[in-house]
Amino acid sequence: MGFTDLGLSAPILRAIQEKGYDTPSPIQAQAIPAVLEGKDVMAAAQTGTGKTAGFVLPILERLSEGSRARPNHIRALILTPTRELAAQIHENAVVYSRHLRLRSSVVFGGVKINPQMMNLRKGTDILVATPGRLLDLYQQNAVKFSQLEVLVLDEADRMLDMGFFRDIKKILDLLPKNRQNLLFSATFSEEIRGLAKGLVNNPVEISVTPANSTARTVEQWIYPADKKKKPAMLAKLIKDGDWKQVLVFTRTKHGANKLSHFLNDEGITAAPIHGNKSQGARTKALADFKSGDVRVLVATDIAARGIDIPQLPQVVNFEIPHVAEDYVHRIGRTGRAGESGKAVSLVCADEADDLFGIERLIQQLLRREELEGFKPTNVVPEKALETRPIKPKKPKKPKKPKAQNGEAKAAPKSGTAKANDGQPRTDKASQKKKPFKGKPRNGAQQGKKPAGNNTGNRTNNGEGKPRRAGSGNPNQPNSNKAKPNNRKSNDARRRPSDDGVKVSWSNY
Repeated sequence: MGFTDLGLSAPILRAIQEKGYDTPSPIQAQAIPAVLEGKDVMAAAQTGTGKTAGFVLPILERLSEGSRARPNHIRALILTPTRELAAQIHENAVVYSRHLRLRSSVVFGGVKINPQMMNLRKGTDILVATPGRLLDLYQQNAVKFSQLEVLVLDEADRMLDMGFFRDIKKILDLLPKNRQNLLFSATFSEEIRGLAKGLVNNPVEISVTPANSTARTVEQWIYPADKKKKPAMLAKLIKDGDWKQVLVFTRTKHGANKLSHFLNDEGITAAPIHGNKSQGARTKALADFKSGDVRVLVATDIAARGIDIPQLPQVVNFEIPHVAEDYVHRIGRTGRAGESGKAVSLVCADEADDLFGIERLIQQLLRREELEGFKPTNVVPEKALETRPIKPKKPKKPKKPKAQNGEAKAAPKSGTAKANDGQPRTDKASQKKKPFKGKPRNGAQQGKKPAGNNTGNRTNNGEGKPRRAGSGNPNQPNSNKAKPNNRKSNDARRRPSDDGVKVSWSNY
């Protein structure tokens, strides 16, 4: 079967021929007729299978027969998770529509928004966008959806992993209900099917490769390694193998920068590409890598989406991913469109569990080799291949609000006592007050009754000094006798009087 049998017009067939394609891939042979018929499509296809042309070509065919887009309006929307993937799809749309009177544009973050707004004023037939920048443009009335005919979600699984679910839901609420929906993903996970329930209507499901499988043309093996020796191992592999073009994956942005500096110090030209880099720096690094000016491109998982390099010979996992599915996406950068490729992984002992998860996912034990001069101190353990299917993760249940004592109880009426059901009371009223342990003010005990015949008070000692009022005569029954208080204030204990008798500071 050739492209001429798929119902495409002569201008599009001419562009395909100029591109150098003559036979459609399996995903293209199934997706193109379904899209041309106006049906919704759910397609599971790995990277490198030609899925971009599988939806771009039939969309161009449909739009070539309709009316032109009005200013600020779009007719087809393609959502992607990353800037690089958006730029790649836009390049393909421009190539395939070179003989058609159709306009295509691409918008994404990291660059100035004003040029994008100016470009959309002319009207756009195909708009390739990332979710965040598209919402920004809509809020500024730079894009309108009333003419929209086709919606495409490409790399839907990655968009959900990156947290774009809410943005996608917002965009779907803005679009007209009467439209064609195309969903392309590497896998049909439970999350993807949940998203598809509110998106596609009676879709045509297409799956050209088994779920989570790797290309047969990619040779895979691992090198057990010590973590600190990995950079030197990578440099030796590149030099000894004379690798001219290598895509290296790291887990973190900092790790990508650090590894790039090390390789450059070793005389191997390398450039990092990740989310913290500006769009200009990312575009330049990718262009230099494609042209051969940069020998090694060190990338994170997210930034690598959209890197489409024909005949990329090697992919190296400097650190294997925690998520097993990311391994499939990583090595899918090589061995594309039936070409051969190599996927090498440097694995240390503490990454053994991640390795076992990858082998279980792809149902294949990866061959182990030892690099001369780099025998690991800590041996990577081995484990038999598990053939049991991996259970899908259950969605998290929403948290319920906490209730006090099971149920809220009504407050008791005034004048009635609240029963405690035999349980001790824990309210503040039932708690005993602790005695005050601080120093008294002005040397006197506030709130206490005045002391009577106290050693701390002045007494009549026969020298004509008056007795203190209130002390009274102890022999008189009606005397105002105060209770004795043997507690002395701090000042009374410290300050003696002139006559040798301790007096209270309150008398001064």
